[in-house]
Amino acid sequence: MRAIRTARSRAVVLATVAALGAGLLAGCADDGKDEESTSSGSADGKTVITLGLFGTFGFKEAGLYAEYEKLNPDIQIKETVIERNENYYPALVNHLTTGSGLQDIQGVEVGNIAEITATQGDKLVDLSKYGKQADFLDWKWQQGTTKGGQTVGLGTDIGPMAVCYRKDLFEKAGLPTDREELAKLWEGDWAKFIDVGRDFQKNAPKGVTFIDSPGGLLNAVLSSETEKFYDAKGEVVYKTNPAVKDGFTLTAEAAEEGLIGKQVQFQPAWDTTIANSQFAAMPSCPPWMLGYIESKSKPESAGKWDVAKAPKAGNWGGSFLSVPKAGKNTEEAAKLAAWLTAPEQQAKLFAKRGSFPSAPSTYEGDDVLGAKNKMTGDAPIGEIFAAAAETAPEQFIGPKDQIIQQGLTDNGVILISQGKTAEQAWSNAVKTIDNNLEK
Repeated sequence: MRAIRTARSRAVVLATVAALGAGLLAGCADDGKDEESTSSGSADGKTVITLGLFGTFGFKEAGLYAEYEKLNPDIQIKETVIERNENYYPALVNHLTTGSGLQDIQGVEVGNIAEITATQGDKLVDLSKYGKQADFLDWKWQQGTTKGGQTVGLGTDIGPMAVCYRKDLFEKAGLPTDREELAKLWEGDWAKFIDVGRDFQKNAPKGVTFIDSPGGLLNAVLSSETEKFYDAKGEVVYKTNPAVKDGFTLTAEAAEEGLIGKQVQFQPAWDTTIANSQFAAMPSCPPWMLGYIESKSKPESAGKWDVAKAPKAGNWGGSFLSVPKAGKNTEEAAKLAAWLTAPEQQAKLFAKRGSFPSAPSTYEGDDVLGAKNKMTGDAPIGEIFAAAAETAPEQFIGPKDQIIQQGLTDNGVILISQGKTAEQAWSNAVKTIDNNLEK
């Protein structure tokens, strides 16, 4: 994991370690070569469909490729994987621009989908006649659709968020541990969540903060807003959007009061706070985060975590499958992309790999409702995350969303934990963001 990772990479690379019902993945995928593509016939005369992906989507590991090949004996599936999206995505844009070096199916991360639909939509197959809009959450379908109405990305997983917390640490601080009771305490307002944090910190175990990180809190708050960094017209509004400044200010206040740890998420120091039980609550906690928590925790932490409804629902993470027109087998590729993202396959992927479905029809099935996790014991995590998915706001994701997000977290609120004032942190974040937006 590199020292400073974009939120895009966090949500994608780390999403692959989640395994809610079937245990933890054994790490990220190996880097693959960015091959000059290309699908062709195999030695035995089968049509080879190639996929270019980042991280681990889990299709192969969950047995979906083998199942499809069994249903379609004339098809052979091969995937090429680049571990990190920041290495994968620039190459994808270059290949789409030049029309060469493309796989039959290409993955696209949610942080890049707006740019892809706006600038590369004409290079991609309209998948609306292959996938069914009714199968997906409306906002997920819309994210993969161009302004002209062509759906060029079919949704895979999403990252509905809840609050993950340590029951034992809450109890030591004299707070309720029941998830429903806690949810009522902070329902509807992140400021109420911080009030609970103040009560926690009064009697907190030594060396324990209420929240894991400044970036984690800000991400949770902003992900639950209808409008964040761009408005519906596609204009950058992060500096003038009251929700952004209010979220920044709330995070700053919590940091100044010592309610938040001083680490950047997914860096080694943050991993250590998980292992050593040095914080009590993680407000940015989608399903895939449970796998990450397990991977960094000591064995004795199993069963001590729980999941409660967040003050306001939000989403963090998710991807899409697209089919480049320059591919050699576009028709067969489109059929495969639609099959891999159909509700039945999304449910199987969740049960085996922990990728939360973007198909709401799966939320009433046993694979979701019956999901359990080693770290959270009998907590009905599937039910909680499904409710968050259905109530998360439909946000406009702009082409440079991740640049703004990273600037506010890694170049903004984290500085308050290092002694800067809120005004200094905001100024530094704005300067960093605007410089990057001009590049």
